[in-house]
Amino acid sequence: MADWLGIVWLIVLLAGNAFFVAAEFAVISARRSQIEPLAEQGRASAKTALWAMEHATLMLATTQLGITVCSLLILNVSEPAIHHLLEGPLHLVGLPEEASGAVAFVITLVLVSFLHVVLGEMVPKNISFSVPDRAVLLLATPLVAIARVLRFAIVALNATANGVLRLFRVEPKSEAASAFTLDEVSTIVAQSQKEGVLSDTAGTLTAAFEFTAKTVADVAVPLDSLVSLPPEATPADVERAVAKYGFSRYVLLDDEGMPAGYVHLKDVIDLDDDEFDDPIPAKRVRQLPSLFEKTELEDALANMRKSGAHLARSFTESGVTTGVLFLEDIIEELVGEVHDATRRVR
Repeated sequence: MADWLGIVWLIVLLAGNAFFVAAEFAVISARRSQIEPLAEQGRASAKTALWAMEHATLMLATTQLGITVCSLLILNVSEPAIHHLLEGPLHLVGLPEEASGAVAFVITLVLVSFLHVVLGEMVPKNISFSVPDRAVLLLATPLVAIARVLRFAIVALNATANGVLRLFRVEPKSEAASAFTLDEVSTIVAQSQKEGVLSDTAGTLTAAFEFTAKTVADVAVPLDSLVSLPPEATPADVERAVAKYGFSRYVLLDDEGMPAGYVHLKDVIDLDDDEFDDPIPAKRVRQLPSLFEKTELEDALANMRKSGAHLARSFTESGVTTGVLFLEDIIEELVGEVHDATRRVR
C-alpha cells in the first residue's frame, strides 16, 4: 500500500510542478490589453490577474519556490516506491539483488525524468504560451493565494534576487512587459500579412509605420512650388484663384516674397461687393505657425491641431523659411490621398 501511496504522491507533485510552471509563463505571457476590459467589467479573476502581472517578480519567486520544492520531492518520493515495485519483476528475470537495485534506480530516474520534463514542464508551458489570457485568469487566483500565505519567504527571496541584480547595476522591474515597441508592432504586422491572417490592401498600416519616421521637411511644399497670392491680394484674387486652381486655402506672401499668413475661401466670401476689390482685411488673414523642418510628423500634427491651423511655415536651423506644410498632406501620409473639396480635377 505504501508503494502505491508513493505513486499517488508522484502524480500530485507532478501536478503541482505543472501548476507552478503554467502560472509562471501565464503571468509573463498575458497582455494587459486583454485582461483590463474584463477587470473593468468587475470580473474578480481578471482583477487578481492584473495584480499578479503588476507584481511579476513576486509571482516568479513564488513559482520558482514551488517548482524547486516539487522537483526535489518528486525523486525522493517516487524512487523508493517504484524501486520496490520493480524488485519482483527484476528478480524473476534472474538479476541478482545488487544488480536489480542499480537497474531499478536507472529505470526510476529515466521514467521520473521523462514524466517531469514532459508532464511537469513542457505541456503546461506550451498551454500557457498557447492561451496565456485564459491561463492567467485561471491560475492567477491560486498563485496569488499561495504567495500571500508564504509572503515572508517570498518577499525575502525576491529582495535577495533584486539585491543581486543591483550589484550588477541592473534595475529590477516588478511588472511584466505589456506593450510593444513600434518596431515590434511593425514586425508583427509584416508577419501576419505573410501568414495571411491580416490584410492591408489600402496600405494604411504600412503608412502609419512609415509616418513615424518622416519629418516636416519630407512633406512640406517648397516655396517655388506654392500656389500663393501677393501681399495686396483682394477677395476677388482669391475668387479667381479658386476658379483657376480649385484650392480652398492660399498662402499670402509678404513684401519679401515669404509666407506671411494664409486665407481660406470662406474667410472672404461673405464680404460685401464693394470690399471685393480692396486688399483682404488683416483680421481675415490667418496666422502661419512655424515648425522646424526636422520635427517629426506626429509632433507637427499635434502642434497644428493644438493651434487650429491647417498650414504651417517650415524653417531651417538658421531660421530660413523652406516651405509650407499642409495639414492635408500630413493626413495623406496616414490614409492616402485626400482631395480638397473645391480642387479642380484635371
